[in-house]
Amino acid sequence: MSTLILHNYPMSPFSEKTRAMLGVADLSWRSAPTREMPPRPVLAALAGGYRKVPLAQIGADIFCDTRIIAAEIAALSGRPLLDLAQCPQAARDFVREVDLQVFLACLMSSGSLALARRFWSSMPVADMARFLADRVAVGRHARVRGVEPLAAKARVRAHLADLETRLTQHDWLFGDQPCHADFSAYHSLWFLRDLAESPLLRGHDRVNAWMDRILAAGHGRPEAITPAQALEVAREALPRAVPAGMQDDPLYGREVSVAPADYAREATTGRLVGASAQRLILAREDAALGLLHVHFPREGYVLRAL
Repeated sequence: MSTLILHNYPMSPFSEKTRAMLGVADLSWRSAPTREMPPRPVLAALAGGYRKVPLAQIGADIFCDTRIIAAEIAALSGRPLLDLAQCPQAARDFVREVDLQVFLACLMSSGSLALARRFWSSMPVADMARFLADRVAVGRHARVRGVEPLAAKARVRAHLADLETRLTQHDWLFGDQPCHADFSAYHSLWFLRDLAESPLLRGHDRVNAWMDRILAAGHGRPEAITPAQALEVAREALPRAVPAGMQDDPLYGREVSVAPADYAREATTGRLVGASAQRLILAREDAALGLLHVHFPREGYVLRAL
């Protein structure tokens, strides 16, 4: 099997969620850099309209959203609890809340000079202006409500108190070993603590120790790859066979679109070649790359016939 390629950038919280998962899984993988905002021609060639980061790739199979990427990491590493679908219901409910509402509250609470310095040093001034304009446009068209800074900080404090309580019995949020929920909670707090240097985490000793355990695991064994090399990997491969039992959806075989339901709602179009309770698979032809299979989670995405 081809090595997993992760298209990511350093300050992306959801990229860090995935990198940390690769670290705990102790996997070898290939890291392809991408821009902080569109245009991202390599990602567009691989996944069509989908614009969120990170994007993962194994050969000619393209994986959108960290839930689907995590399922692939779980399969590669033999760690089933990294796959959200294999976690207990309580963990799945927790992730549904923290991956969106707590994430947004952490972002709204993260304004600081330390974060500003990191952003200014990470990209040219012209790109910074484009980045800010892009994020404003994403927020304007999102289907999730924003939160005021004071309310956001209150939400973060409540979240930290909840985590502190959860960590009184175990080293991890839902037991004696890490599961998907740990990484869903971690990446927002990584952005808040390690990038923004927020004081909100001070005094939460168990939370900080838990974050330090994840940090200590590192990012696995990454190898740098250029975007052009990633495209060549896709060009030289064929998508893997679609598992049996994924042909029963009423839209199977038809041209469809799939788009996130919350924000950055640009759609990818293609032929539906696989559908289950957890996953949608679209086949799409790229003039330069040939046949690609693009994988999405079922939950949180809108599937429409064309």
